[in-house]
Amino acid sequence: MKEGDVLSKGINKKSINFRYNIISIFTYIIGIILIIRLFTLQIVHGSDYREESNTRLTRESILEPARGDILDRFGNILVTSNQKFDLELYKSKIDTNTLNDTILKIIDVLEKYEIKYIDNFPISIEPFEYTISDDTLSNWKKNNNIDENMNAEQAFYQFKEKYKIENKSIEEMRKIIAIRYAIVKEGYSSTKALTIAQDINREAISEFSENADEFPGIAITVRPVRFYKEGTLASHILGYASKISDEEYKDNKDEYSQNDIIGKTGIEYVFEKYLKGKKGIKQIDMAVDGTITAEVIAEEAVAGSNVVLTIDSKLQKITEEALKNNIEKIRNGGFGKSYDAKGGSCVVMNVKNGEVLAMASYPDYNPQSFANGISNEEWNNYANNTSYPLLNKTIQSAYEPGSIFKMVTAISGLESGNITLAERLNDTGIYKKYGSEWKCWYYTDYHRGHGYLNVVGAIEKSCNFFFYETADRMGIDTLDKYAKYFGLGVKTYIELPGETAGILASKEYAQSIDKTWNPGDTINAAIGQGYNKFTPLQMAKYISMIANGGNNIDVSIIKSIQSSDGTEVSRDEINNFINDKFNIQNTEQEENIILNTDYLNAVKEGMKSVTSGESGTAYVRFKNFNIKVGGKTGSAEAGKDQNDNDIVNAWFAAFAPYDDPEIAVVVMVENGGHGNYTAEAVRDIMAEYFGMNVQNVSEDMQAVPYIESIR
Repeated sequence: MKEGDVLSKGINKKSINFRYNIISIFTYIIGIILIIRLFTLQIVHGSDYREESNTRLTRESILEPARGDILDRFGNILVTSNQKFDLELYKSKIDTNTLNDTILKIIDVLEKYEIKYIDNFPISIEPFEYTISDDTLSNWKKNNNIDENMNAEQAFYQFKEKYKIENKSIEEMRKIIAIRYAIVKEGYSSTKALTIAQDINREAISEFSENADEFPGIAITVRPVRFYKEGTLASHILGYASKISDEEYKDNKDEYSQNDIIGKTGIEYVFEKYLKGKKGIKQIDMAVDGTITAEVIAEEAVAGSNVVLTIDSKLQKITEEALKNNIEKIRNGGFGKSYDAKGGSCVVMNVKNGEVLAMASYPDYNPQSFANGISNEEWNNYANNTSYPLLNKTIQSAYEPGSIFKMVTAISGLESGNITLAERLNDTGIYKKYGSEWKCWYYTDYHRGHGYLNVVGAIEKSCNFFFYETADRMGIDTLDKYAKYFGLGVKTYIELPGETAGILASKEYAQSIDKTWNPGDTINAAIGQGYNKFTPLQMAKYISMIANGGNNIDVSIIKSIQSSDGTEVSRDEINNFINDKFNIQNTEQEENIILNTDYLNAVKEGMKSVTSGESGTAYVRFKNFNIKVGGKTGSAEAGKDQNDNDIVNAWFAAFAPYDDPEIAVVVMVENGGHGNYTAEAVRDIMAEYFGMNVQNVSEDMQAVPYIESIR
């Protein structure tokens, strides 16, 4: 090794040792400083810091998000949320006397503004008596360490001693006990509040805020409350949201607290995920006496998304009124004979895309009652009503369709070649086959048949005989094929809960109920009787497909979902969400059928004759109407009532304008007597949709005497 290398190596080694010594000295000095600092904190100023720590509390408060609104297709708000203010009490480090005095001061303010406060204490004064039933009194005494032999007055004073209430009148003691009793039963702490009162007015809020030092431990919190702006309007569509149940909370603890509201029915239920929003967090610093010293927003709340419906709220209102008026008119004998019409439903649909423009179920209910906490009396009124106001009859009830099913039979017969457009069948009044006979309604009333009719005339006059023969020729399997294509006996998968698929008369269904399919079953099915039962919504889809040229449509009541940041949820996301929500595996049609335009036009021509031909079964309702309408009456036998009278459900199904259809309207009235009667409601709804003067139309088209047994 060279001399220079040895010298260089020695210098580097000395340099490294020097740097190491410097670092060691620096580390030693830092250690000394830290020790001195810890000594200062813990020994010199320890008592000061401990005292300061013991005078501060930090808790987190939940910031409730605004629940999303529900709007109609034009942006009109149907459901929103109002802000309500609640008074809460947190535990603070104050003595018993101060707590009792504070409670009394709080109640004085609440009573000043006539605000109700929590009071579940089961003893009243003046006179002293228990306010709970004898059945539960014994358990209550046991749970509260009250001697079984104590009367109400003795038990009252035991609570007075328990809560150490001094120098107060009996009335004041009773008020304090009510809150102290709630504290024990529901619990509270420095981080968990007891809600003393809800819906605090602004005057009370101001008084509490201006005198905060006199009310240690209290907090005013904001609570969103659902508000249904239009009362009962669209109640079966919107549904309602109310306080989460114990079972719902148990299943959703990660997302909800025990006082949250949650969607229970309708759109509120289905789109809860989008409507509910995301909670925020507020950090609150408090002194031990309950005084708030600082507030910081740790995480902002995110408002829920707005759900935009396809319905037109103005048309919805007219639809509900027309349905209600029609039912009341039938019930009161406004068409010549009264029927005990129980209720009904109506659907208005865009024939081109399947959007529901209006959907009514009668009788309805008030969702606000449920949002605010429904009373037992009001609940019993709903629950005991035999017209079932809580049921959405447009999708949750299925009915025999009667003669409005006959267009399916006609199309099936034409498409399968079992009848032709030119063929004329001779209705002799009685159809005899298989050792049985079936009568045409016309024979029942006039003891003769319609005579020779082609398919257009058969629809116009609603000739049972024609469709008996048509169905018998082709068989039930062919009829079912086309009925399924039109969506009958199949869920529409509208974005609402509780939809039923109904029943399509078939060999498979008969087998499922241990019945054998007979040729007579096919004949009954041809005119919408037998096993057939469909929802009004299915019938609206079916009429829409006839009107639009046989094109399949996806029924929907959701226009869009708008997030709080202004973006719009994609249609694919909505569809996937609904598929998951309702466990929809496959919504594809079993077979894509291309219908012959000539056959459809013939059927529509027959439907036009129903409203415009002088012998049409709804001519009297539309004879002066300004727009051409294709329609069909239906009167379906549905058993007997308790007095052994026939129950006949009344239908009218129609589309308009005839030459370029836009909407389909279907009305069904339970025990409405005759389909002709319900045509009046359809007419008034169409008059509103097309901007006609409903009042003038009604005056020009007063009910006139008509064939009592029109089908």
